[in-house]
Amino acid sequence: MAQDPLDTLMQPIHNFLLCSTPKAWLEQAIIDLPTLLIDHAQCEKKAASSAMSLMYRYVDKSELLKKMSQLAREELLHFEQVVNLMQARDIEYLHLSAARYAEALRQEVSKNEPQRLIDLLIIGAIIEARSCERFYSLLPYLADLDPELAKYYRSLLRSEGRHFEDYLQLARLYSRTDIDPRIQTLLQKEQDLILSPDTEFRFHSGVPHAA
Repeated sequence: MAQDPLDTLMQPIHNFLLCSTPKAWLEQAIIDLPTLLIDHAQCEKKAASSAMSLMYRYVDKSELLKKMSQLAREELLHFEQVVNLMQARDIEYLHLSAARYAEALRQEVSKNEPQRLIDLLIIGAIIEARSCERFYSLLPYLADLDPELAKYYRSLLRSEGRHFEDYLQLARLYSRTDIDPRIQTLLQKEQDLILSPDTEFRFHSGVPHAA
């Protein structure tokens, strides 16, 4: 039996992350698709903003400028696409409070350069990897419930996987030392956020509190 190309695409991400999305989060996502889509749209917008922020702050790094420019354009396109999906489902784009996830990871960022840049790039890679893993994990749940959304999430896997690789490659390019220990430290923090109880359901939230 031929292997699904997506399984091959996802292997580096599964190897990178320390844990999979808990089943309780996936079950909550299916019963609260409006919140999932609203927060997904916000995540795409924030991802574009983060890429632009790096471009403004590190103007002397040509590889970063090129990669982040491409990434920002793609994330804004994804934002537009998610908004279109919401409109087709009569989901109003309401304000949602931010998840604890990204802010908790950024609290780990060094205040001193060049480590600050390396930490931001590693965290960018972690967030993109988790996004990709969640899209992939949702596919079986959405196949019958919302085939159009399942098809869209499947289409995002390649670009999100590339974003993960771009961030990681840039972190290695600009670091003066081996970054693997730092990656593991930040991944451990990420695992704690994903596996611990969370009072709010968001795209990157932890285990729903009721679970």
